[in-house]
Amino acid sequence: MNASDHPRRDELATFLRSRRERLTPEDVGLPAGRRRRTPGLRREEVAQLAAIGVTWYTWLEQARDIQVSAEVLDAIARTLRLDRSERTHLFRLAGSIDPTPANSYSPVTAAIRLMLTQLEPFPASLQNGRLDVLAYNRAFGRLFCDLDRIPAEDRNMILLAFTNEQTRATMVDLEATLRVMAAKFRASMTAGLGDPAWKALLNRLQTESAEFRELWERHEVMTPTTATKHYDHPEIGELRLLATNLWQQPNADSAHLVVYAPADEATAAKLPSLIREPIPAG
Repeated sequence: MNASDHPRRDELATFLRSRRERLTPEDVGLPAGRRRRTPGLRREEVAQLAAIGVTWYTWLEQARDIQVSAEVLDAIARTLRLDRSERTHLFRLAGSIDPTPANSYSPVTAAIRLMLTQLEPFPASLQNGRLDVLAYNRAFGRLFCDLDRIPAEDRNMILLAFTNEQTRATMVDLEATLRVMAAKFRASMTAGLGDPAWKALLNRLQTESAEFRELWERHEVMTPTTATKHYDHPEIGELRLLATNLWQQPNADSAHLVVYAPADEATAAKLPSLIREPIPAG
């Protein structure tokens, strides 16, 4: 921002204060502590939760003329629990490009949605290089957790594997699975170096998961392959699935179809249960 952006900086500062003041410590998992003079969270609490400097965040609320990265804005948006409209407003006021805009969950054509439906009871989804789940059928939506209840911006397979307890509980060999996922993520990220969306996801994984931070420091890499996945679903039991990636373009960062076919007759017999009502719990 520059001097001509002063009104926008003022609006950004006012907006941040209003979003901060509507939250309570209990809303974000902090102890209430002693009685507070002012409503909402303190600036230092927002900074702590967003993993940014207190001074830096204070300057934002003081309408200082500073440059703010997309990663910092993303962390603030998540900490303040902004909805899609509020998040868009925040990035526009800051004059920055949202690394996870609403249109990033495209392209999903009617033909792709029909294909996903026709693949049932095989779990199938459309994912991009970052493993964001762009679209999925009912079987996939119930394989790891109740995906319908996960906010669209959080539907990312590596994020779910490291932070979602329901997803983690389905993975029979969790330690080995996480190691492979981190290695594949590092290899895939080569195509997205410098991309704000990749950097925002990496920052979030490092912030929210000590397991990921430890694995990331190993610098292991692995390319995507067809492999047998072993899961233990809470409702229908053990599943052995062959995961196949079908790329739309000859580019590892492009959208691709992920299909899970049964690896044995027992799994084939259980898969139809994924699309029967009801399955999701909690």
